[in-house]
Amino acid sequence: MLQADVAIVGAGAAGLSLAHRLARPATGAPRLSVVLLEAPPGPLRAPRRTWCFWEPAAGPYDAAVTASWRTLRVRCPRGRVIEGDITPLRYKMIRSDDFEELVARDLACSAVVRRVEAAVDTVQGIAGGAEVQAYEGDGRPLTVRARWVFDSRPLGSLPAARTTLLQHFRGWFVRAGRPVFDPGAVELMDFRTPQPEHGLSFGYVLPVSSRQALVEYTEFSREVLAPDGYDAALRHYTEEILGLRDLEVTSSESGVIPMTDAPFARESGPSVFRIGAASGATRPSTGYTFAAVQRQTRAVAAALRAGRRPLPPSGHAVRSRAMDAVLLRALDSGRIDGAAFFARLFEHVPAGRLLRFLDGRTRLHEDIAIGLRTPVRPMLRTAAELPFLPRRPFTDP
Repeated sequence: MLQADVAIVGAGAAGLSLAHRLARPATGAPRLSVVLLEAPPGPLRAPRRTWCFWEPAAGPYDAAVTASWRTLRVRCPRGRVIEGDITPLRYKMIRSDDFEELVARDLACSAVVRRVEAAVDTVQGIAGGAEVQAYEGDGRPLTVRARWVFDSRPLGSLPAARTTLLQHFRGWFVRAGRPVFDPGAVELMDFRTPQPEHGLSFGYVLPVSSRQALVEYTEFSREVLAPDGYDAALRHYTEEILGLRDLEVTSSESGVIPMTDAPFARESGPSVFRIGAASGATRPSTGYTFAAVQRQTRAVAAALRAGRRPLPPSGHAVRSRAMDAVLLRALDSGRIDGAAFFARLFEHVPAGRLLRFLDGRTRLHEDIAIGLRTPVRPMLRTAAELPFLPRRPFTDP
């Protein structure tokens, strides 16, 4: 049996970020022992993925950042280009392998964090803390007792919601034989893709150099595509829309992110808390998660060191979640054209302010000003009906 002050279940972005913060010495703070439980290789371990976020020029994970940009582009359905400079922010791309390698180097030097490879079976409260039951790679049972447990594993099912859309995507890491990409700008949303009946779709291009990029096809809709539908959409986007026919695909990634107005519980017992996407860190209107995870784990680490009960903060402010609920319902009901909605926002709101809005860092008067750039009547009608809509369990399509 292992004993610690803190046990962290899962070694994705949230689990690793919290372990990394607790591994760093803090002047005047008590030294906390930490056990990080990571799933063994196999279906329980999160697949490789790419995270994007924005922050001021310098950040704590810059050594693992693949590329960053200060210019964002949005392309309207008919091809008109909207371009914005987000200085002093930088839009950053980090791959999970690089992030894990950076954190692993620091944890290897830590005297307080112990990494254990084990499949967690149960987490339950006990007197004065919580107990984790797990199995190591060779099948041996393992018990971990801790004062506090933070569980970052994906939920088995989503909480009941009024609206749940899926952000589903496939990306190709591609290499071209000649310079074809602009490494100075991100193609954030290219709406020249065919639009679904409900929701929206867009292309997304993250250029690492003039010859290398991550190119993605993304949809916000009720149902995922057939397995071969994503590659077909990517071929259409790269060949017919971007005009690139000789790209070498070096690797790929896929994902499905629930975009929901469901309330997420942040605690499952007096000493057991959820962190990351399982606690609502994913922004319902966009799917961005990494920046909220950093805010959440920073607050948890500060509370632990101060001797306070470390309830993780909500991933996003109440006002932000309320506005997202209106947007999701308006998209799902077909009251607004998703491509026109986002294109209009980027056209009329400075890109830097819009990113602050998406991070929940704008003030009320700024939120109102941004709201006036949306289709006001459909949004007001949707806001008026939301309180009367029932929350229903989500059923996988």
